[in-house]
Amino acid sequence: MCSLHRARGSVLVIFLLLHSATSFYLPGLAPVSFCEPGQAGKENESTIEIFVNRLDSVESVLPYEYTAFDFCAIDSEKRPSENLGQVLFGERIEPSPYKFEFKKKVDCKPVCTKSYNTNKPEDKAHLDFLKKGMLLNYQHHWIVDNMPVTWCYDVEDGQKFCNPGFPIGCYVTEAGRPKDACVVNSDFKDKDTFYVFNHVDITIHYHVVENEAAGARLVAAKMEPKSYKHTKVEAPDCAGGPMYLNNKFSGELKIGYTYSVQFDTHIRWASRWDYILESMPHTNIQWFSIMNSLVIVLFLSGMVAMIMLRTLHKDIARYNQMDSVVSLPLLPLCWSCQEDAQEEFGWKLVHGDVFRPPRKGMLLSVFLGSGTQIFIMMFVTLFFACLGFLSPANRGALMTCAVVLWVLLGTPAGYVAARFYKSFGGEKWKTNVLLTCFLCPGVVFADFFVMNLILWGEGSSAAMPFGTLVAILALWFCISVPLTFIGAYFGFKKTGIEHPVRTNQIPRQIPEQSFYTRSLPGIVMGGILPFGCIFIQLFFILNSIWKHYVLSLHQDYHWQWCSFLTSGLVLDYHWQWRSFLTSGFTAVYFLVYAIHYFFSKLQITGLASTILYFGYTMIMALIFFLFTGTIGFFACFWFVTKIYSVVKVD
Repeated sequence: MCSLHRARGSVLVIFLLLHSATSFYLPGLAPVSFCEPGQAGKENESTIEIFVNRLDSVESVLPYEYTAFDFCAIDSEKRPSENLGQVLFGERIEPSPYKFEFKKKVDCKPVCTKSYNTNKPEDKAHLDFLKKGMLLNYQHHWIVDNMPVTWCYDVEDGQKFCNPGFPIGCYVTEAGRPKDACVVNSDFKDKDTFYVFNHVDITIHYHVVENEAAGARLVAAKMEPKSYKHTKVEAPDCAGGPMYLNNKFSGELKIGYTYSVQFDTHIRWASRWDYILESMPHTNIQWFSIMNSLVIVLFLSGMVAMIMLRTLHKDIARYNQMDSVVSLPLLPLCWSCQEDAQEEFGWKLVHGDVFRPPRKGMLLSVFLGSGTQIFIMMFVTLFFACLGFLSPANRGALMTCAVVLWVLLGTPAGYVAARFYKSFGGEKWKTNVLLTCFLCPGVVFADFFVMNLILWGEGSSAAMPFGTLVAILALWFCISVPLTFIGAYFGFKKTGIEHPVRTNQIPRQIPEQSFYTRSLPGIVMGGILPFGCIFIQLFFILNSIWKHYVLSLHQDYHWQWCSFLTSGLVLDYHWQWRSFLTSGFTAVYFLVYAIHYFFSKLQITGLASTILYFGYTMIMALIFFLFTGTIGFFACFWFVTKIYSVVKVD
């Protein structure tokens, strides 16, 4: 009887767990339900609030806070708390006066009126900064229910392009050529004139939950910016011509900001966030580039694997034939034939030198430790992102996760650096662990600190506060450095890496090599092929960083190509540095492509923005160099170890 009760209790627990699993949401994805005014409760809300984020531009690397342009703002409400990732990305989310009730249509509701007098220095400075923002095409970034508000407009061939942001205005040049958003509206035609987008038409799409008590959930937010010179600023009617501002204007000016809201209920809850990718012209091209890269990598990897197998099979067959010849009873006249038959060739020539410690082994071990730290950090971050824990709804989570993982992964960095340095015969373990702690992270931090000083000087919202800078230093010195020392302790405590063959005391002389098999040409040519597999996707990555496009997917097939490198390295016992540099040289091509992208695809102006672009690019290139170089080294190390472990060398 007791067993029956226990069985029933177990079944009950299982059903309770299954029931609770149906209401489980990943972090940052828990929905908020809305209902009409008068029906709000503990689980439902009736007021929809718009939050504003920092403004940025494709023509400038400097983002600014929303209040820097003197827009309508609320000073009394507290700003939402920001995590480390949001601060590093320069996000500055704050409440706005744009608030409305659920399912209540609003037409031309006033928000505030801004008055300027060019005779007052403060007003003139605000107006000049606003004109500068329109000239550089700065974009608003609004948030509704943790979703970005998008602006969709018509492009060529009747298609639509959706942008997660909308401009503050546009400019028509002295020659009468409309720039940026002025192209969309034919009414913007006055020369040397700015047009302010002081009105927005907001459309909220929602999904009604089957259970009426649960209310409705927002699934999309779209808007359309417009320009109205209201006939009565105190009582706006959203009529009349556009709100224009001549570049040589002087006197008094009033700009009235208004908005309209409507609701639509034709989108399912499962389609939430899909509207951001709606009708984006580059999406299909990006998927095509991914499949193209995958096919190229599979084809080249198969070709290289076939060449390597044929070469090894041929060498093994020759060795077996040589052993059979040597085992036969030979006449005294054939001793010279024996010596010729026993002469080694191919990869056996360097079996006594292939694991010889490389030059500058200290630096190589430090690079390997830092590269291992970056590789594990990226792998774990992408793993959590694929599971949905780092969704775009949880803002800043991706960067926060990456920074925290990098700090906690000091132990494997110190362990790998110490283990390889000891196998290279090094004895200066203190220098090794200190360089692992401070060399590569120090270069990145110094570059980042200089960029931060420039951002401070320009008054940009991307400038990291002093407290956050101190917190990052505390994470580095108080957590990452001690963990690196712990990893180095265990790395030096263990014996060195055991190699399958012994190393000769005197290195064999390397024979004369052809031009394309020498170190420098091999390194330069070896980095071209991996870069050729990723450069199309690199274009979309740079677009997502500097042009604020949405990036749907990116894969790096660089590690697949490391087998190509090893096939030409086993005859040269300097393969350690060569494998690292050949794979890492892809970062040089990345840097060259970034320079080409800057001059051909971007319209960034100003010395500060240019310095910031190349400063951040250098950080990305260094991380990419350590990441790819480490993958190439470990692939070659595994291949060489396997070759000399499987085939016995006398």
